[in-house]
Amino acid sequence: MSENTQKTAITPSTHTTPPAKFSHGVKKGNILQVAGQVGFLPAEEGKAPTPAGPTLREQTLQTFANVKAVLEEGGATWDDVMMMRVYLTDVDHFAEMNEIYNQYFEEQGLKAPASARTTVYVGLPKGLLIEIDALAVLG
Repeated sequence: MSENTQKTAITPSTHTTPPAKFSHGVKKGNILQVAGQVGFLPAEEGKAPTPAGPTLREQTLQTFANVKAVLEEGGATWDDVMMMRVYLTDVDHFAEMNEIYNQYFEEQGLKAPASARTTVYVGLPKGLLIEIDALAVLG
């Protein structure tokens, strides 16, 4: 396989080993897919993953930090993101999540237009309120 078509797993040092056989991110050529990230604090050896806190704000901001870590490890930035998918556990969190989302990306100083986004409602492990994945195209 040429270097441009080889699939490479992306795992930032801040992330734990996934609970199943998948990668936190996968890069092939100029495409980087970030797997669904949740609001776990950076990994500490010997400790179970810990949510950033019980609130949607705490978990959303940590989830953004976790997505950003995978993007950066793969050589991308928020400006390279074409599509984001947000998974919420409670429909009542939609408005609050949008406020947090808008404020976060306003603070990031993006040079490119905002990415496309879909939001759906799902079941997540106990205590987790949000999951986000992202698709980036570099260059």
